[in-house]
Amino acid sequence: MSSGYDLAIIGGGTAGLTAAFGAAGLGARVCLIEQNATGGDCLWTGCVPSKSLIAAATLAQRMRRAEKVGLAPVEPEVDFSSVMAHVHAARRQIYPQDSPERLRAAGVEVIEGRAGFEGRGRIVVGDRLLRYGSALIATGSEPVVPGIEGLDEAGPLTSLNLWDLDELPRRLVVLGGGPIGCELGQAFRRLGSSVSIVEMDSTILGKEEPQAQTAISERLAEEGVELLVNVRAVAVRQVSGESVLVAELKGRRLERRFDRILVAAGRRPNTASLKLGSVGVKTRADGAVLVDDHLRTTGARIFAAGDVVGGPQFTHLAGHHGRLVVTNALFHTRRKASGKILPWVTFTDPEVGRVGLSEAEARERWKKPLVRTFSHSELDRAICLGETAGFAKLIADPKGRLVGATVVGVAGGETVAELSAWISNQARLDDLSQAIHPYPTFSRGPAGAADDYLREKWLSHRVRRWTRPLLFALRLARRMPLRMQR
Repeated sequence: MSSGYDLAIIGGGTAGLTAAFGAAGLGARVCLIEQNATGGDCLWTGCVPSKSLIAAATLAQRMRRAEKVGLAPVEPEVDFSSVMAHVHAARRQIYPQDSPERLRAAGVEVIEGRAGFEGRGRIVVGDRLLRYGSALIATGSEPVVPGIEGLDEAGPLTSLNLWDLDELPRRLVVLGGGPIGCELGQAFRRLGSSVSIVEMDSTILGKEEPQAQTAISERLAEEGVELLVNVRAVAVRQVSGESVLVAELKGRRLERRFDRILVAAGRRPNTASLKLGSVGVKTRADGAVLVDDHLRTTGARIFAAGDVVGGPQFTHLAGHHGRLVVTNALFHTRRKASGKILPWVTFTDPEVGRVGLSEAEARERWKKPLVRTFSHSELDRAICLGETAGFAKLIADPKGRLVGATVVGVAGGETVAELSAWISNQARLDDLSQAIHPYPTFSRGPAGAADDYLREKWLSHRVRRWTRPLLFALRLARRMPLRMQR
């Protein structure tokens, strides 16, 4: 059986869903092909379950630290099965937004099965042959499990199977000190696990500002998470019925016994089964689809979006791709995906919100960028909450135009959203300082950093050289008799 579509989408994650709803809304004939469940990694194995788990862990920790706001601290009774029930309930509640029923109601034909290209303009799903005007590859990515000797036999956890746990691991080893490893490592420690995070690099959160790395490292250590940096995992052994991670630290052997091991060592694009060679779509060595600035692949009338293109793996970026590709695919517009201001958040406690250039990147571009930092120890809202660990850091070019920011603290992700808008609109530190921010809020942290810059700018000796004579003249004018002033 053969069917024809204006746009055929392979993959029902954020990029595919966004494109499907957008194209159908414009009146196009659209099909979406998904071999598992619509919703993608974000709903089932990523953002939604992890943030639900973190919510429970954060509340447990606030109970332990209640003395910060004058209450008696309490050690929470953690029922891990109930926590996981909350995680599953959150997924079920959100699922209708991404469901096949909602897609079909919007005019999208949902096809279940594994898709593969079969020459130009054709996709095969089972015994169905689909013909398309344009196609979108939005198959996402999957966790990478490194080839460490004995790891497979230990039944490693990844973001795919972590959410099937029904018992809290007593001892958890996390391979990888990136955002996922730090978020989940902290959450499991707060829920009662003994946690060791193993990172090959010299620091955790390698893409963040050094001050942010230090802040999270100190908090994790304070809460009892063991951080092992510059450590290379070598093998997993079974010793006396227990699993043991064997690692190396500067040539020295290191061992850690564990009950479960969580792999958070990166992800790779899902492209192996698509038969991309039959339509001339080129990929990198890791399977990522090569695209241009307009998300066009090297295959005729084929686009790609989201994690599968191998860029930053964020749900909000996949959604942006999905919106952009609709008109490019249907109407041959040339909207660009490159050069956009991309914010991101690491949902540790404190949160790390980041957008634009880091200080180091700015110094590579300009000899003397403007850098201003405002500590949360001086932020009234943080003081009221008893959560003063953190800061807001602004980066501007030598003319004062905002080019980057990092916010570490409670609601760091919410706060950085405003800064993303300022940077996108090429605003200056002066603009941020002079905008009215509600009090008391965390948004006043970045505003405070901008205020410091403005005070330095206008209260400098250079400025006072001409303001002082002016003020002196005004004082003289006020002392003149009324008749003389007339």
